[in-house]
Amino acid sequence: MTGDNPLDEMADGTGHAKPHWRSLLSTMFALGHETLAQRAHLMDQAFAEEGITAILPGERAVNWRCDPIPLLMSAVEFAALESGLAQRAQLMELILADLYGPQTLLSEQLVPPDLVYGNPSFLRPCHTVDGRRTHRYLSFYAADMLRGPDGAWRVLADRTGQAQGLAYALENRRIMSRVVPELFQSQRIQQLRQYLEVTSDALQALAPDDGAGVALLSGGHSDPLWFEHVLLSRELSIGLVEGGDLTLRNGKVFLKTLRGLQRIGVLLRRKEGHGVDSLELSSGTGVPGLLDAIRGGSVRMVNDPGSGVAEAPALAAFLPALARRLLGEDLQLASQATLWLGEGAVVRTVLRDLEGWLVRPATDGNAHPVVPMMLSTAERANLAARMAANPAAFAASVAPNPSVAPCAGEHGLEAKPIALRMFMTFDGTRWRAFPGGLARALSEEDALAGRLPRNALSKDVWVMQDETSTVQGALGLLTPTLAIRRTAGDLPSRVADNFYWLGRYLERLEEAARLQRAIIARILRPSPTAREVAEMHILVASLVKAKMMDAEGASVLGAGMLASAVMRAFRHEGGMRRVLAHVARQVEQLRDRLTGEMHAVLTRSLRILGENMKRLPPDSKAQALEYASNLTTEILEFAATVAGLAAENMVRGGGRLFLDFGRRVERAQSITGELAQVLDQPRALTQPGRVEAALRLALELRDSVITYRTRYLAVLQPAPALDLILADEGNPRGLAFQLAAARDLLREIVEDGDSLLMAMEPLLQETRDIVQEVLKSPDQMATTARLPPRLRKLEQAIGAVADRVSRRYFTLLPIARSLGVDSELLRGAA
Repeated sequence: MTGDNPLDEMADGTGHAKPHWRSLLSTMFALGHETLAQRAHLMDQAFAEEGITAILPGERAVNWRCDPIPLLMSAVEFAALESGLAQRAQLMELILADLYGPQTLLSEQLVPPDLVYGNPSFLRPCHTVDGRRTHRYLSFYAADMLRGPDGAWRVLADRTGQAQGLAYALENRRIMSRVVPELFQSQRIQQLRQYLEVTSDALQALAPDDGAGVALLSGGHSDPLWFEHVLLSRELSIGLVEGGDLTLRNGKVFLKTLRGLQRIGVLLRRKEGHGVDSLELSSGTGVPGLLDAIRGGSVRMVNDPGSGVAEAPALAAFLPALARRLLGEDLQLASQATLWLGEGAVVRTVLRDLEGWLVRPATDGNAHPVVPMMLSTAERANLAARMAANPAAFAASVAPNPSVAPCAGEHGLEAKPIALRMFMTFDGTRWRAFPGGLARALSEEDALAGRLPRNALSKDVWVMQDETSTVQGALGLLTPTLAIRRTAGDLPSRVADNFYWLGRYLERLEEAARLQRAIIARILRPSPTAREVAEMHILVASLVKAKMMDAEGASVLGAGMLASAVMRAFRHEGGMRRVLAHVARQVEQLRDRLTGEMHAVLTRSLRILGENMKRLPPDSKAQALEYASNLTTEILEFAATVAGLAAENMVRGGGRLFLDFGRRVERAQSITGELAQVLDQPRALTQPGRVEAALRLALELRDSVITYRTRYLAVLQPAPALDLILADEGNPRGLAFQLAAARDLLREIVEDGDSLLMAMEPLLQETRDIVQEVLKSPDQMATTARLPPRLRKLEQAIGAVADRVSRRYFTLLPIARSLGVDSELLRGAA
């Protein structure tokens, strides 16, 4: 491919490979096309396993891929781009300072008012009338660039709002080094760690000197770039918070934790500017009063909430004049030639040759450009009519002819057009460029600019080291000595809530799997006994209570109809699928709190379970039932894996405490409710037969049959069985064990004598009292048969304690509810 295309990124003007490409090409050709294609598949798989795409198949799918062939950039070329981008970043800072201050540029007619007051990203509450400003508007900046036919890079879009995409560039490098290590062996590449250290130190330097923390403000796990928020907060060693985690006291911003409020001094903004303050801006998820705290200087937000106004595509038409006015110099790195159609007869110039332009909204930098040459005749005519009717709403850039770079294809190397995003950070004294970038290999359907797409083929960007370069370290800030802390209470309330519900949903999934496995085993038996039929009655009632079967299915006891009712739980929108989706959402919300190993295991297991459920045979025959039974075994293995990971990988206290507490509470309620249910069913049997069938099934569901047989041989009596299920604190599947474990967990976060601890003791005593009353009764069967009301009362008392913990420690925000929606599906962290 080298030399065939004059725009080839790896070819020089003579048709030969550029020096910094030669050793890489040698390694690539040594690997061969088949190996590169295989590595490309492995990288796709790695992105899926890391949860970068989506945890469950079909849920918020993001097809983000990375090509195994990097984009190389010489040290000289990088230095020139860094200088040009630093100049543009400084220009954007001065423009923002003027637009939100004295607005001299507007009065001098250097910037049209339409691009400011008609721009939804211009936030009027951020305008300072007196012009006084104590901090910068920009600390981060990015630019989308294309290389033209003349070999020069040009900026197609300035990113002054959030400068998104850095985490994807970091992830590309990490996975590349793991999957294609051969390519790195002969290359001298600038490392990324130093840039992250500089960025982290720069953020810390912005904080007040009173110990205030730094946090990344995210829109939450529903944000398409949630993965970036998680990874970036980890790499920069800062907290990850949402609007509901923060509150203001006396003009200062605090993070709500289990033990109280923690001061926050710097917020790295990763949500739209208009969504940061629900009091002064049109946002229902912002922090009331946050803009006032920013104006008062008690908290710094980077970038400023109103900084997105400078992303207006039409502003590029005025940057050359603005650079001469504000910097006294010409732009080193030009924009792609752009016109604002609101000026005079400019619109007629563009409409005469519409196919030669890219058309974008004048003020919306997130909108994807329209390529008229790709439109049909009717669509092009419609666009032209809209442009003629309201020219000020549009900007037009000369249609670029971007350079191409080699990409791994199914049949060898393929040349694809390349768009490059580079990132800049202000370190307190100057702008520094990220020694890499986020390159995208473009297809005809891909947008050249706008927000990052959900589906893209990206490339790692390698900046070669200069032979004469010296390593310059981070800022080396003086930080106060940190006190040793080993508390569980520093966890944000929302995070504790999410861990708690992850524990409950995991336990709910496990309990449902045990019920499903038990009833499937009985359905598959060709001639069930009377006892097994009775047990099926009990299991059906339990499945209905667990919302794994509807009441209609419960009323049909024919083997075929019952099998169909059981199988519906595993199909789309069935009970098992719903609970699995709840687990996946909690895992995604807690991504920043789980170790890499734990998150990888969880996401991989959840994905496999989701895919296996999709492969469930469509009928309800024996083969399909056996498949479903195997699924229940996989679910139980998954639950055991999570328990083991939590025990070995999570620090005692904090997240693990509430994860475990959620599991203990859910299991305790399941045991009492399940036992009450089985003792109530079915009335058609005689009392001794009904109680014996219920106790046998209860022991099976508690996985305690072997323990009972070891202790009591084959004799089944109510008191010993109930002791094992209810009162034995040594049985990890028993009720007393759950209550004792929950009590011990509470002791880690409350003081002795606290009302929550005092509420646990009567529950434990009740388990012992029940067993003793049955043991002393002359008719144990009759006494046991009368237990359901008492057990249900105990279940409610356990739930009341759980509710008290929720009210005391968790962030409970109002949840939007719709008529006809099952309220159970709306539980959990808001």
